[in-house]
Amino acid sequence: MSEARLQQQLDYEGQLKRMLQRIRQSLNAERILYASALELRQLFRADRAIVYRLQPSGRDSQALLYLSIAAADTASSSPLGYPSGLHSAIFWETLNAMGTQNYLMLNDLERSGLPAELYRPWQQGGVHAAAIVVLGDRAGLICLHQCTLSRSWQPYELEGLAHAATEIAIAVEQAELYQQVQLLNAGLEAEVQKRTAQVRKATLFDSTLKRITDKVRDSLDEAQILQTAVRELALVLGLGGCNAALYDLEQETSTIVYEYADALPTYRGRVAQMIDSPKIYQQLQQHIYFQFCSLSPNPQRGHVALLACPIFLDSAVDDEPHQVLGDLWLVHHADHVFNEFEIRLVQQVANQCAIAIRQARLYKAARSQVDELQKLNRMKDEFLSTVSHELRTPMANVKMALRLLELTSLSEQQRKYLDILGAESRREASLIDDLLDMQRLEADAMPLHSKAIHLNSWLVELIAPFQTRVSVQQQTLTMHIVPPSLTVTSDAEILSRILAQLLDNACKYTAAGGQIELICTAKPNAPGGRPAACITVKNQAHIPADELPRIFETFYRIPKADPWGKSGTGLGLALVKKMVARLSGLIEVDSYDGWTSFAVTLPAADPPE
Repeated sequence: MSEARLQQQLDYEGQLKRMLQRIRQSLNAERILYASALELRQLFRADRAIVYRLQPSGRDSQALLYLSIAAADTASSSPLGYPSGLHSAIFWETLNAMGTQNYLMLNDLERSGLPAELYRPWQQGGVHAAAIVVLGDRAGLICLHQCTLSRSWQPYELEGLAHAATEIAIAVEQAELYQQVQLLNAGLEAEVQKRTAQVRKATLFDSTLKRITDKVRDSLDEAQILQTAVRELALVLGLGGCNAALYDLEQETSTIVYEYADALPTYRGRVAQMIDSPKIYQQLQQHIYFQFCSLSPNPQRGHVALLACPIFLDSAVDDEPHQVLGDLWLVHHADHVFNEFEIRLVQQVANQCAIAIRQARLYKAARSQVDELQKLNRMKDEFLSTVSHELRTPMANVKMALRLLELTSLSEQQRKYLDILGAESRREASLIDDLLDMQRLEADAMPLHSKAIHLNSWLVELIAPFQTRVSVQQQTLTMHIVPPSLTVTSDAEILSRILAQLLDNACKYTAAGGQIELICTAKPNAPGGRPAACITVKNQAHIPADELPRIFETFYRIPKADPWGKSGTGLGLALVKKMVARLSGLIEVDSYDGWTSFAVTLPAADPPE
């Protein structure tokens, strides 16, 4: 080998090495193949260099075509002189027969002995010599054409071309893997962005719904409820307008009670007849929302997109789930399509509005009932006051007449009738006094004069009249005070009436030979943490357990509990309970083992400083 030829081979190897280094630096398959065609044509001084990348599915079609053409061939009308059947079975059979499985070197096309299917297209393309090397595992081809003269391909050229084919195949594969990774990363990033957008949208939905719900449920005014919902929806969704209407199903009308509009004419107060738009209101009353765009422009709004959503209570809230309370209308520009997020938000807001409106109406009805009850209560108090005062005058006259009759001489029969009249008149007067006291207690008008009461001495005076009565009725009355110095802070007059009523009942309903006890004890751990005194009146009598909860009701009398015919009006214990409450005390009752006990707990006197 001559020195010049050796130097040429060394230069060729250096250029090949630099070319492959440049190819390895790229991660773009298209650039690698295109640059390879340019570099190979210059390196091998070929008239044409073509690099084919075959489809992964086989040899029947080409996926990418990168080439470099000599200036003399630019006018060629053929597809670069490349035979259309190159990837057919004939080509691969010829490659195996005339060359090897990886390359084919043709020094002179005329003398190559190629099959006609391959020879004819190359001849038409002006090819005189060709070198073909397979890329990788038949993933592509490198074709070098000599179009002017025949050429004797050197062994080092074949070796270099084969080496280049291997490196190009590796570079292309790496570039394609890189592109796949990039596409995968892009897809993952797009999915992350999509999920992030969904999370943000869900967060916005939840925060918006919570804010609207809090504002709506804080109000008991229908107008303010709808005003808040309409305004918040318009601002959050960027609407051109939003309004809320309430239905009158009996009149079949829909009235817009509130509207929020941005530079749009207002329709607030407008009353729509449902019969004029039956399709719309039939859907809304069936709990169906819908959106549409106006075909003909509205005189004021022009072309707009509309979303209608019913306001109704579901079955979990109301016993009448099919009743629709009203509707929400959202107005947007003509090209807008309300998405799932917006529709779901509007539905949730409409549901919250329905609940809030229901609560407001229940509150309004309750307030109306309370006002009516208060009115009836005032009328009752006024009636009782008037009747009681009007009855006092004739009762005073009756008492005076009875006094005068007592001073006259009467027969025994007349005296008996006079005693009956006296007893009944006193009973009637007591009833009138009880009614007046009940009225004052309910109106919180009974005056209270509290002072310290030393129970030991005070109770002795209180029970003195009852000692004579129990003696006559063959009963026993005992009193126990522990400690003897026990003192309470209370109104003496009211407390005396309470205990007198309890002792009177005890005497009235205790059989002859029965016992009555009055017991006073200190309670250091009373409710509220303050010391208290408990005054208990016990007697040998029994009250059925099912009657105990009702004995403090006004005008209630226990059936068959008065074998002696001494039943009262049913006001006594009711008055006792109210008077105990007036003294800030507590009364409790129980009945067992043949004994009935009424325990009155009162605040003890404050200790001296």
